Amino acid sequence: MLVRILLPILFSLLLTDAASARVLSMRFAKVGTDVAQLEGVRLRLEWPADAAQGQLHLQINKLDAKALGYTFENLHWQCPLRQTGNNGWQCAGEVRAGNHAPLQLTLHLDDEETRAALARSGQALRFSMRSATPDWARLDLQQVPLAWLQTWLGRMLEGAQAQTGQVSGRMDVFTPRAAPLQVTGALQLENVGLQNGDGSVVVAGLAGRLGFDYQDQHPTRLDLQGDFSGEALLGSQYLALTEKPVQLALQMQQDAAGIWQVPRLFWNDGAALQAEARIGLAASGELESLQLQAQSADIASLPARYLSGALGQLGLAGTRMQGALQTRLDLASGSLQGFHARFVDVDLQDPERRFGFERLAGEIALSATENVDSTLGWQGAQVLGLVFDPAVLHFRSHQGVLGLRQAAELPIFDGYMRLHDLYLKPADAAGAMQVSFGLDLQHIDIGKMSSSLGLPEFRGELNGEIPRVVYANDRIDFDGGLAIGLFQGAMQISALSMERPFGTAPTLSADIDFNDLDLLRLTEVFGFGSISGRLDGHVHGLRLVDWQPVRFDAQLLTDRKPGVRQRISQRAVQNISSVGDASFMSSLQNRLISLFDDFGYARIGIRCRLENEVCLMRGLDEEVAGDSATGGFVIVKGSGLPRLDVIGHNHRVDWPTLLERLKAAGSGEIEPVIE
Repeated sequence: MLVRILLPILFSLLLTDAASARVLSMRFAKVGTDVAQLEGVRLRLEWPADAAQGQLHLQINKLDAKALGYTFENLHWQCPLRQTGNNGWQCAGEVRAGNHAPLQLTLHLDDEETRAALARSGQALRFSMRSATPDWARLDLQQVPLAWLQTWLGRMLEGAQAQTGQVSGRMDVFTPRAAPLQVTGALQLENVGLQNGDGSVVVAGLAGRLGFDYQDQHPTRLDLQGDFSGEALLGSQYLALTEKPVQLALQMQQDAAGIWQVPRLFWNDGAALQAEARIGLAASGELESLQLQAQSADIASLPARYLSGALGQLGLAGTRMQGALQTRLDLASGSLQGFHARFVDVDLQDPERRFGFERLAGEIALSATENVDSTLGWQGAQVLGLVFDPAVLHFRSHQGVLGLRQAAELPIFDGYMRLHDLYLKPADAAGAMQVSFGLDLQHIDIGKMSSSLGLPEFRGELNGEIPRVVYANDRIDFDGGLAIGLFQGAMQISALSMERPFGTAPTLSADIDFNDLDLLRLTEVFGFGSISGRLDGHVHGLRLVDWQPVRFDAQLLTDRKPGVRQRISQRAVQNISSVGDASFMSSLQNRLISLFDDFGYARIGIRCRLENEVCLMRGLDEEVAGDSATGGFVIVKGSGLPRLDVIGHNHRVDWPTLLERLKAAGSGEIEPVIE
């Protein structure tokens, strides 16, 4: 605009004395136009006498194009100026702004229009404006680097920084005096990369077509539509929308507080995901309201394209899905008002085999304002090694809480698990999600269950009750205890809890007490050699991390019962001596030991307290007579003839070494140690 006004004035001055060379210059402290504000303007025109063209020099200390969102400093342009038809002027030359690389700037103006172009190496940004419509201008882009549009990005996404990519297409800019700025356009994106100021939004490899309509009014509005492919990180959620494009239609508007709201979002990713939503944000930028309808005719691609970030945070990376899903979600004032999900032949499988479902079908519905019933079932399920037969759950939602219409019996290992008193309250502004329920266990085959868990096939039946199970903050607590009938005795599990049950490095804590176990049946299961008698003991303060023991205090003690024989086989003696870092002593000649298959004993006791991968070993409370330097402890106290005692010598045993010895004991690879 400045050049358009001043060039005719300079040329008219030259015509007053065309016979002599002229050098004309003008200076302005400030110049204001409809489009920009300029400071420190110096314009110089050198036109030799009778020459067809002159040399134009333009310097501007600062150019602030607020309407377009650009600011330049130390702007310098030099070009040969010539007059064209229709009272026109044209000048083309190199323009520099500060330390930026120079660009080729071409300017043409006449009575009807003004045209300008910035170009470099096949990249061009062209501007045109007609005199009849001075409040309308068009920008044409040809492989323009995204960095050239940095200011526009900053207006649309606060703090956005362009990194890579090129843009082609057009932009129409309307700057009327009595109306707000409006920008419309259609752009083609190539390999676009950008991120916002705090890195919470990152886009890479974005390519596709984008149409937009931006109106800087009250409220400010932005409409987008197009199709694209690429990758994006939105907070902790990662979208890998590669290979095939996604269709998008988005309406946004900025409220009086400057917060962007989304009255309409339409998303079309074919069979993978189709969704429509309305989104409201709070003044803090947090999600305030959401109305969402979505469906996936084929959920197999959801983990790779949409869910890898969320699943990774939960420690469920690599989860496989099949089937179809439909869902509705209503969130208001930060609280869930309604939720409905419909599953159609859904299969879910965790690659670590921590859980899995086959042919999950039915619905789950929840409402904060009305009672809603729903039903969900499966043909097969597996959770932490427990395998469930087909089952159906009948839900009822009341005042925003999900429960059961009736207790559910879940068939498992020839018995059943009875689920009752379910209470599920979604997370809201007042706190995290709350889940609790009760469990009754009846007639569960312990042998089949232990085999499924990769344990020796114990014999027995699991019966018991857990009055209340509570899940909150990625932790499960089991109130009360669980009694198990095992090896004709009893086992009691208490203080049971789990942290991150489906996440990374799951942790289990428990106290275990057992009473009057049949040692003969127990040792036969473990292949340890035979020991007859009864056993009491405990494992207190047990803590498993990623299912590996890191701490416990365990003690095993035989319990004399009238009429119960107490005999120990030679193989069992050898295994105990190896595992306990011990040796055995006999009143007979050492060479005669191998003549006996088993021995009588009075008591057996061993204790291991695990800390820092070291097992602190003890045996019976009796001290070893004789050389105190050995510091030994009695593990097996013999009885009768031949009398045999097993003595432990090492109070500190490396835990990995102890595990190797237990494995060797089960495989029969132990040699006797005799003193």
